Amino acid sequence: MSVEANKKIVAKFFEDLSSGNAAAVLDALSDSATWWVAGNFPLSGTKTKAQFAELIGSLGKNIEGGLRVTPIGVTAEGDRVAVEAESYAKMKNGKTYQNKYHFLLIVRDGKIQQVKEYLDTMHANEVLCS
Repeated sequence: MSVEANKKIVAKFFEDLSSGNAAAVLDALSDSATWWVAGNFPLSGTKTKAQFAELIGSLGKNIEGGLRVTPIGVTAEGDRVAVEAESYAKMKNGKTYQNKYHFLLIVRDGKIQQVKEYLDTMHANEVLCS
């Protein structure tokens, strides 16, 4: 697939994530996809597609109205798509989750194969895991 096609897949993925369309989010991932989160807190490490689905389901229960992830910049080369993004969510416990990210996604054959997520882990832990 072309670089532009890969960028479109990733853009649609973040649109679906922000609109709460979990079925489309999971459909964008290959069956063998992995999602890695930086750091050393409960959400860190490598997750399978099934583990990622479980994670977004459990996090979603604590968010009022959904999590919005807004891409700020996109750079792509070959099957690699890098995305700078910002998030916003109002938590049911009254806290606000706003984070900045760098995602590196590997796209092959029209599906996302791998995601690496870099973020402010201290903020994520404080708001999402407390």
